[in-house]
Amino acid sequence: MTRPRPLVPRGDPADTVRVVGEFGVIARVLAQAGKARSAEVGPGDDAAVVRAPDKRIVATTDVLVEGRHFRRDWSSPEDIGHKAAAANLADVAAMGGVASALLVGVACPPDTQTAWLEGVAAGLAAECAPLGAAVVGGDLVAAASDSASVVISVTALGDLYGRPAVLRSGARHGDVVALAGRLGWAACGLAVLRRGFSSPVAAVAAHRRPAPPYAAGPAAADAGARAMCDVSDGLLADVSHIAEKSGVIIDLDRAALTEACLEPTGTLQQVAAALGADPLSWVLTGGEDHALVATFPPRVALPEGWTAIGTVRAVGKKKPAVLVSGEAAASVVKSVGAEGAGHVHFG
Repeated sequence: MTRPRPLVPRGDPADTVRVVGEFGVIARVLAQAGKARSAEVGPGDDAAVVRAPDKRIVATTDVLVEGRHFRRDWSSPEDIGHKAAAANLADVAAMGGVASALLVGVACPPDTQTAWLEGVAAGLAAECAPLGAAVVGGDLVAAASDSASVVISVTALGDLYGRPAVLRSGARHGDVVALAGRLGWAACGLAVLRRGFSSPVAAVAAHRRPAPPYAAGPAAADAGARAMCDVSDGLLADVSHIAEKSGVIIDLDRAALTEACLEPTGTLQQVAAALGADPLSWVLTGGEDHALVATFPPRVALPEGWTAIGTVRAVGKKKPAVLVSGEAAASVVKSVGAEGAGHVHFG
């Protein structure tokens, strides 16, 4: 007969995964999960059952590693939950879909505070709730004994509701490149935190909790967008995926980007002046804002919330590439003082 685990009050330093145990923690976390509109069977069985009205499922996965994607001394557990959900929900929107459910796997050291995991779960639920989505299952495992880091893996499921999936490969000569959402804010907030500051609050909050324009993805698909992606690694880096997959040249308009993303006396400009940085470097190469970029046929009216920032050209005898007002991306990266076109894993 197994002995019952000792009861430890929430908030007590001893209230850890080691003491509460796997199923005790899962019960607490699921209490924060909310309910997915599409779930026929939620957490508690070997697997969840999620309705797929379209009979096609959009699926995507992101992994967040402590020290690489988040720091517990910079972000609350709720912030981290919001961020983990946003990274995946934005990918579903970038296909023209609407997220329906999340599956979440967590590997953590045994001394991880149970209350911290509950906070992450609350952040996940809050980010999902406006979309009618929720966490419907997952896994909790112990990290390696010599690891002090938490790893969070999130898989999002979504539905296209009869729309064609918008791929990276559909851009065509003459298309208009357009942006929905904001760029540069998360990178600005990261630069502030790295200097040991916690303000401006708006910039730091953007790093902690991205604000993807979820509704803009399906709206773009309905309007006839031919290619789309979310900006997770940096505008130049992510738009290059569209250029490569579509076999085109994408020429971003520097003036249009500046007008769309940089207010003359706005937060990004002020922080850049204080740090001796070029705010355009954050707009062009900063990731984790999860804005959406799409290409539209030239005579299509852009949906609300979308702003034109460039054009698509045929490659001719050249290779697929990204330009900024006709200048090679590499030259622009150098001119704005950025280290590269965007985030590079293993770089």
